[in-house]
Amino acid sequence: MDVFVGRISSSGFDSGDRIVIGDWTKSPMGSFTNIMWAKPNGARVLLSPSEKHAEYVSSLYEFEEVHVVPIQVKRGKRTILVEAGDLIVEMKWKRGFYLPIRRPLWFISTVEQSFAKLFFGTKTHGKTKNGLKEWYCIQSLAKISYSSAEKSGMNFGDSARFETTACFGFSEPPKRPSSVQVRSIIENPDQRGV
Repeated sequence: MDVFVGRISSSGFDSGDRIVIGDWTKSPMGSFTNIMWAKPNGARVLLSPSEKHAEYVSSLYEFEEVHVVPIQVKRGKRTILVEAGDLIVEMKWKRGFYLPIRRPLWFISTVEQSFAKLFFGTKTHGKTKNGLKEWYCIQSLAKISYSSAEKSGMNFGDSARFETTACFGFSEPPKRPSSVQVRSIIENPDQRGV
């Protein structure tokens, strides 16, 4: 299995833009941060720190545009500021609630899947673009208290719910701006069908 450990922070904006920050402390490719950005016209953009990361992530999820850009990250106790090329995104979150107990994959794909869909409009299990099984094991969930984004000096406005889907992959970010600590578990290609 490929295991990614980190935090996914997401918010919509008054402009209609929807942004997801993936801040991964551990992964098969080391630590890295990327941005998935759904524009108001529906175009999905991946901003990645390297060709290697871009190739891997774009094999899993759908994008119309993939860009390798310099990415700088500043982290606080409950904050993250990311500069990805000329896009600057900042998010702050409240103290969340924790799910410290590690659950088996069957539980995540059944019980937890139903709970996530009912309360957050998300999925915790599904298949990637290239047909691999993936599980999201949620470790903590917090509400975003502040988010801002701007590109080339143009501000995206206040944070807002995801009123339309981003459609990056099988799952959507929570409709309300949220920050989630997560373990993303993806099957190895030679385990397909197991």
